[in-house]
Order: sequence, then structure tokens, then C-alpha cells
Amino acid sequence: MAYEIEQITNKIILRELYQNGHPNKAVLAGLRNAAIITSQRAQIVWPLLMPYLNDQQLSRDGTPTYAETAIYTAIRFYAIHQQGTEASVYGAAGGDKADGRQFFSALAVMRGNADTRVALDRRVQPLLATTNVASVINSLSHLVSILKANNRTQKIDYAWLAQDLYNLQLSYEQANRVRLRWGQQYFRATQANLENEGEKNHD
Repeated sequence: MAYEIEQITNKIILRELYQNGHPNKAVLAGLRNAAIITSQRAQIVWPLLMPYLNDQQLSRDGTPTYAETAIYTAIRFYAIHQQGTEASVYGAAGGDKADGRQFFSALAVMRGNADTRVALDRRVQPLLATTNVASVINSLSHLVSILKANNRTQKIDYAWLAQDLYNLQLSYEQANRVRLRWGQQYFRATQANLENEGEKNHD
């Protein structure tokens, strides 16, 4: 299934983490405190994560699979963003009931503010230029914190981000496609904002 990672992540966030407005605070705290799935602090998450993965998606030698890395990273970002907020910060970016944004589209909204644009570009552009997954994840974690600080209630499609992180690991070609999509989301949405600013300046 093309979007299997996205679907699994969606179920974990809704069923196991947010739980219809009764967040699993212990697991969310564990996620925030453990940067990688192999961390001892991440073990509290394993019972909720691993039942959703099939044999091919589970590690056989202790090295995290692409699926484990992608899903764990995305739900950890959700946990960071959710901290201190009652309403869920997760929302789908596609479909009939879309109420969220893709991650880089949300950053693009922030980029529309001239006060934050330079600092944001300084973090995003190196991320888009690297194929190193660990570097990408590290950069994304900082951007999640920045996004949260600027808009605590913005709903992000973290399941979609998980799918992107999975595809990023598959091959050099797939990684390039993911980075191009991220760049399109980040820069394209801002162009409309810049044009609006220009119109305001001419009024």
C-alpha cells in the first residue's frame, strides 16, 4: 500500500496518543524525552507502536527499519507539539475533512512574515540540501519547536510527514522527490503572501 506508513501513524496518534481528548501523558513524555526509538526512554512507546507494524516493518537485528524510524520520528514531533495544548495539534491535510496542514506548508505561512523569514530560511535551506536522514530529523525537530512557539494551535498532518520520512530513506531518487515537494510547499505558498504584501504596499 502506497500510504501504509501514513495510515499506521494516523491510527497511533488518534488511538494511542490523543485518545479522543484523553492524551496518554506518560507515553507523550517518553516520546519527547527520547530522540530515537532505540533509546531506553523510548521503551514506554514500544508496546503502542510495534503492534501496528508487520514483520517486514519490524527490525530483525536491532537496527531500526525505515518504517520504525519514520513513524517514531513523526509521533515524537507530534508529542513535542502537543505538549501544553488541550486541543489536538494533529489534523489531516487532505480529504473531505481536512483540518490540518502539511508541515512545510505551515512553515510557509510563518515565512510570509518578514520578521521570521530570514531566520526560518537559514534553518530550512540546509535541511532541503541534505540527504542525511539523521540531519534532516534533527533539523525538523528544531523547526517543530519553532512552529509550536509561533502557532501553538496549528494542526499539522504528522501522518503525512511520517510517509515523507519513510520515502526519504528509500533511495536517492525518492529523497530528491520528497525534498522537492517540501521546497514547493515551503516556497510556493509564500509567493502568494509576497504578492499580497506587494499589493498592500501599492495601496
